Amino acid sequence: MSTQPASPAGTGGRRVLITGVSTYWGGRLAQALERDPAVEAIVGVSPSDPTCELTRTEYVRVGTQHALLKRIVQAARIDTVIDTRLIVDSAAASPRTAHENNVIGTMNILAACGGPDCPVRKVVFKSSAHFYGCERDDPAYFTESMRRPHSPQTSIEKDIVEAERALAAFNDRNAGVTVTVLRFVNGLGPDLATSHSALLSLPAVPSILGFDPRYQFIAADDISGVLEHATRHDLPGVYNAAGDGVLALSEVRSLLGKPPAPILPPWGTGIAAGVLRRAGLKIPPEMLRQLRYGRAVDNRKLKAAGYTFRATSRETVQAFARHLRVRSIGPAVGEGYEYQREVEEFLRWSPAVRGDARLGLERLTPDQLAEVVRALDLLPDGRPARRAPRGTPASASSKSRLRTGSPSSSGGAADSELAAEP
Repeated sequence: MSTQPASPAGTGGRRVLITGVSTYWGGRLAQALERDPAVEAIVGVSPSDPTCELTRTEYVRVGTQHALLKRIVQAARIDTVIDTRLIVDSAAASPRTAHENNVIGTMNILAACGGPDCPVRKVVFKSSAHFYGCERDDPAYFTESMRRPHSPQTSIEKDIVEAERALAAFNDRNAGVTVTVLRFVNGLGPDLATSHSALLSLPAVPSILGFDPRYQFIAADDISGVLEHATRHDLPGVYNAAGDGVLALSEVRSLLGKPPAPILPPWGTGIAAGVLRRAGLKIPPEMLRQLRYGRAVDNRKLKAAGYTFRATSRETVQAFARHLRVRSIGPAVGEGYEYQREVEEFLRWSPAVRGDARLGLERLTPDQLAEVVRALDLLPDGRPARRAPRGTPASASSKSRLRTGSPSSSGGAADSELAAEP
């Protein structure tokens, strides 16, 4: 296992493609990599508009069509692909939509990252601990080397298992590519909208009568931190990502200051959950299994690879409790951002924008500026000539033109002309 900083091919910095840049995690990762001078280029793709402000990231509205993604990968010489699109909450999408995104979309992205002439040297896949499932005879902690003791029981679990199977097959076919799979436990944070955060935000926390399952959580900062760590370092293989410690659901309720609500019967739980769903309380199937049996994963492999978690499971729940107490006082962080293509292009490229407000040329690296110059040189008529000010006599305008290039063999003038810079 290598924990050394990744060394992309070529002499420039890392060139990154983030799929699902419109997701919460894709946007946060893009913002973090924008602050890293070792990252030369960031391209974000998604069929939806970004949900957070981006500066250096080039956004392309595209889905998971492998032919289009392959063109982007080849044209931008992408060496690192981070896939953040995985749907892990069945309440967020229909089973068909989730399957299209999780399985078919993953296969298409992998198809765009393979081949002998492909520049991709690293693929990072954001997966979920739902891969292991939740059963009564589960081990105390799942390690990365353990296989599922039982076949998948929910549609989300099936999708995740199938997607990771596609990653494993891709890894076998592409020995020169580092493939990293990150299995995250339930994320919890002020800005996260998940079924678990909705459940824990209720005045009383519903539970299954007679069960007190084990829980682990990971803070939002740690999820983005783990993704950054996997981007900057070569971490081949599978890694569990969870805050230290395990909490029983009763401990979670106590930390949140919530009373229990054992409203789900131990038999016919799915039927009772369907009644609650019609009443407005959505408890997806994968959450029902976790409310019954719980789950815990071993995070020592990721810590041995150099990552230090910023919060334990207990501290993550405590931070969420503080958020619940003060959330009515002010707006959420980042609330109100709306992507507007015309505004973004103006801020990025307009010469009228000055100073730190500019998102374009003033923030380009020397290598990126050199690429712009080379692109201008490839125009059919060379670099565009600057127009003379209105009212300037033709003779004065002609005098301002400079001849450049190498003299001909007969000692004549150069073979190309450019307008003189003011």
